[in-house]
Amino acid sequence: MIVIVCPGQGSQTPGFLEPWLAEPRFQDMLEWMSNEAGLDLVAHGTVSDADTIRDTAVAQPLIVASGLLALSALLADGRRKRVGGIAGHSVGEITAASGAAILTPGDALRLVRERGNAMADAAAITATGMSAVLGADEDELLARLDELDLEPANFNGGGQIVVAGDLDALAALKEAPPAKARVIPLQVAGAFHTRYMQPAVERLTAVAAALDANDPNLRLWTNKDGSAQTSGRGFIDLMVGQVSSPVRWDLCMNSFSEAGITGLIEVTPSGALTGLARRALKGVPTLAIKTPDDLPEALQMIDDHA
Repeated sequence: MIVIVCPGQGSQTPGFLEPWLAEPRFQDMLEWMSNEAGLDLVAHGTVSDADTIRDTAVAQPLIVASGLLALSALLADGRRKRVGGIAGHSVGEITAASGAAILTPGDALRLVRERGNAMADAAAITATGMSAVLGADEDELLARLDELDLEPANFNGGGQIVVAGDLDALAALKEAPPAKARVIPLQVAGAFHTRYMQPAVERLTAVAAALDANDPNLRLWTNKDGSAQTSGRGFIDLMVGQVSSPVRWDLCMNSFSEAGITGLIEVTPSGALTGLARRALKGVPTLAIKTPDDLPEALQMIDDHA
């Protein structure tokens, strides 16, 4: 049984969509998505530099749009019935919601545009950041975070927890980390998935309430606690609340294992989630879709594991 996973912010790199635009069907789709999102996603996916696509208001629509390109091929021709489930990490939950038919692609793009703008505005209120902590004892790390008034933002599994908050506090954590831990500052604009994002939640609640939501037609796991969700409206509510609460990707991967998945495919821009899966889901085959050249292998993998 295959699970499809959709990456979050930070997975984008300059020019990563250039190979996709060599195919007219993907070029046309990305141009349409640019109109829906109100952003030139073609330019941002091909010629925009790293600083431009790091901007939260640009990065989030770009990541969701690229994932929708890959999903349009993976789930075509009745293949949806052969997929065991889908999940997204952070903003990738919007990609997954569209893949599971909770949201239309157009509504997904409009929601992610508002999410990116709202989170960028919230991040601008206070200077904050995020750091990845590798190899720490979880209890020891959480106690240290309490001392520094920092918060866990992403429980990524495989020994990685991303923490967030005040920049001086993050610097203090790097200077005096928990035993055997490494602290790596991340190039992000703010403390996502923490209390600093509460203004964004308030804005998005009204936006999300106006969207039509279907119940998922694929098994769909939530970042809230790794549980499978059967209500489209309930999933959207959790997704909005997730903006200011931790991403429990570790629990999602536990659920994948309990569900008996036999393979994992990550959509564009891929690499981060397959890396985590190789550490936490040992022995499960993974495939990262980076260009259209990877699609035939992905389609064969779905057929083989149906």
